[in-house]
Amino acid sequence: SSTSISYGSKIVYNSAQSYFNSVVFDPNTANKLVIAYRNVEVGTAIVGTVSSNSISFGTPSVFETPTGGNYIEIAYDPNTANKFVIVHADEGNSNYGTAIVGTVSSTSISFGSPVVFNSGNTTATSIGLSFDKNTATKFVIAYKDTSNSTYITVIEGTLGSTSVTFGSEIVTNSAASDYPDMAFDPSSYGKFVVVYRNAGNSNYGTSIVGQVSGTSISFGTEVIFNSGYTSEPAMAFDPNNANKFVVVYRNDSTSDRGETIVGTVSGTSISYGSVVVFNSASVN
Repeated sequence: SSTSISYGSKIVYNSAQSYFNSVVFDPNTANKLVIAYRNVEVGTAIVGTVSSNSISFGTPSVFETPTGGNYIEIAYDPNTANKFVIVHADEGNSNYGTAIVGTVSSTSISFGSPVVFNSGNTTATSIGLSFDKNTATKFVIAYKDTSNSTYITVIEGTLGSTSVTFGSEIVTNSAASDYPDMAFDPSSYGKFVVVYRNAGNSNYGTSIVGQVSGTSISFGTEVIFNSGYTSEPAMAFDPNNANKFVVVYRNDSTSDRGETIVGTVSGTSISYGSVVVFNSASVN
């Protein structure tokens, strides 16, 4: 669209080296956000408060030490005030996939105990995490399981007061794959979409619909969104337009340019519109 973006002044939230930064707004508290990041070697989170075009921060809270916080993703539970989950690969524990519950009080964060969701090397280029706004306390994690032939894997989680419980791990694609991201469809109970690069099919950009039922997950058929070498796909559903989502990605087959495409979910299938280039230069 023709709408432009204006910015305020930059605010430093961590004056040391920061890696794997992930940010989310609290859907239940206006102007409140949390950033999770690796502070040199330590997994850390901090509360920010937006006022006009500036941000103030509380005191950082550590969620993983002495070494932890690789490939961090964070998401708030839209149905539970002040509760969020951080998932990451815990370097201090053989890079096992690990989740931890955070609770915000004003500008402070307290954490529960970490829970392993994948007892294998979850070192990945990305981990996807999303809550289902239509089903209280339910979320799904999508990740690359390096200990299982680098298959893209998903698992259902249920948020408790200070901990989480998990269902069984489910493989979405029995081929070496990469760059998983996912999101729930806010217009459908328990329905979500996962996007990834499918190395088992020419590294094409690929998507699939999942459906949560209790603690189990079922899948539709894979649908290609880019018939070219695809890297770093990310996706988001439109909360105001039922069953619609957008995928953004780098198309390595077209000089690494940034491309985007609209997807529409119908049942367990997906249809796509036409590709639109948002940046004709190389993107990362």
